[in-house]
Amino acid sequence: MGTFSLRTVFRAIAAAATATIAVMFVYAAVQQTYRSGANDPQVQLAGDAAAALSAGAPVPAVVASDPVDMGSSLAPFLIVYDSTDRAIAGSGRLNGALPAPPSGVLALARKGGWHSVTWQPSRNVRIAAVLRRADDASGRVVLAGRSLREVEERESRLLLMSVLVWGALLVTSILAAVL
Repeated sequence: MGTFSLRTVFRAIAAAATATIAVMFVYAAVQQTYRSGANDPQVQLAGDAAAALSAGAPVPAVVASDPVDMGSSLAPFLIVYDSTDRAIAGSGRLNGALPAPPSGVLALARKGGWHSVTWQPSRNVRIAAVLRRADDASGRVVLAGRSLREVEERESRLLLMSVLVWGALLVTSILAAVL
């Protein structure tokens, strides 16, 4: 096999860079679609619950009575917080209690009317949470959430597929550049 010219080396580098950028773009686009789609049910749940509270519905009528174990269930849940950030009712339970989101999250929802966050209330529990302010001057905030477990499993499979495709594209594009 002969020596490669500088032009051949640059073509191989350009081909490798193009393959890398293309795979990174596709991975990022699909991953963001997975993650943003994880909020869709919570947007509706939080919005409906906040609207019901604003219209005068009592908190127990807004929150389902069946508890959802946030650590194991994929079911969506609601938690209502008062103006002092205390959970007053909810279906989402972690270790038997109504958990509180990270400091400042409720304040952001009160200030802007809504907020969304990836919440990790314990080591192996990650939640896609959407918060909506009740527009009735009560200071109450509704948090709707659900587990990210399935979404994160899809993201792991996507990463593996992306790495495999990237490797194949890298080898193919470099071979095409040097042959």
